[in-house]
Amino acid sequence: MESDRSATAESNRVRIIAAAARLLAEGGRESVSTRAVSAAAGVQAPTIYRLFGDKQGLLDAVAAHGFATHLSGKADLVPTGDPVDDLRAGWDLNMEFGLAHPALYALMYADPRPGAEPPAALAARDVLGASIHRIAEAGRLRIDETRAAQLVHAAGSGTTLALISTPQDRRDPSVSRLAREAVIAAISTDAPTPATPGPAGAAVALRALLPQTTALTPGELGLLTELLDRIATTA
Repeated sequence: MESDRSATAESNRVRIIAAAARLLAEGGRESVSTRAVSAAAGVQAPTIYRLFGDKQGLLDAVAAHGFATHLSGKADLVPTGDPVDDLRAGWDLNMEFGLAHPALYALMYADPRPGAEPPAALAARDVLGASIHRIAEAGRLRIDETRAAQLVHAAGSGTTLALISTPQDRRDPSVSRLAREAVIAAISTDAPTPATPGPAGAAVALRALLPQTTALTPGELGLLTELLDRIATTA
């Protein structure tokens, strides 16, 4: 009996999220009212409140679904052997997703609430972080991994949102390419050499390779990681 109720609740949840996503795509955020969603999903309004708490809870679930869909597309990217080219492919995929789903992308990225990121958003950051880490492992990262990931995320989402807000007949695709290459030039080098002369570049490269060593105790590894991070960000 309990399993039947759980199955029904999950079925209703899937239908409600799908209905809300359709309304969002067709009419923007303003069209996602509780009444409209319940009618489109074929459920009573109290069902939405029971499953999602309120309208914001429903919108959060739609955003999480959007992140999951976006991540599934990124999982299909085949590594090329060049981590910088792989980052380019990820940037372009993000742009294509945003322009194809403008209202959903705006919901995902234009309404941030500190401390309330959905798990799928955190997973998306992990995917970006892994991409940045591969550049660092190749000895081609110019700045520390944390700042590089933050810069790519901010520039990528910001450029996409700017193009979404631009009327389609005035939209210039080269803006995305120029922004992408500017960011890549800021965080990476063409050759596997310390990008920043002196200790900072060496610290970034060594920090990326630390997970491969087994010669240190956990305490030693933590201390060395902290020291390298400090060198990389203050040099």
